[in-house]
Amino acid sequence: MQHFEVVTAVAAPPDQVFAVCLDVESHTRSMSDSSERAVDGKTRGELALGDTVTFQARHLGLTWRLKARITSYDRPRSFVDEQESGPFKLWRHAHHFEPDGAGGTIMRDVVDFASPLGPVGRLVDRLLLSRYMPHLIRVRNAYLASTFA
Repeated sequence: MQHFEVVTAVAAPPDQVFAVCLDVESHTRSMSDSSERAVDGKTRGELALGDTVTFQARHLGLTWRLKARITSYDRPRSFVDEQESGPFKLWRHAHHFEPDGAGGTIMRDVVDFASPLGPVGRLVDRLLLSRYMPHLIRVRNAYLASTFA
């Protein structure tokens, strides 16, 4: 299994950042380079505990679908989304939001993932996805942070 964390400073209070991170349209706009769109489940508005959404996007030259469920929700401190079906053997993304003491937020993304296909998947994870996935989260976070600038 691969594990990584991305920390991002955002110039807005935690409750606002939390809401934007759960907003389906904000998510798809942040991933516009991969033509990401919500195709099933809750496809508009803010996700809540138990909600599912299926995203379709083009990554690494292939079109993928990932169905995620919000499995933990502690507004405005944290939430977790986990893959129910999709390209990964395991996908768990924990989002944490802490006040920075100056009116802003320190957002921490903690991601655990594993590809299917045993040794081949582990090799793909190590050689390709261990760099690609943190890059996607940084791109997403830069877009979200820019919405408050």
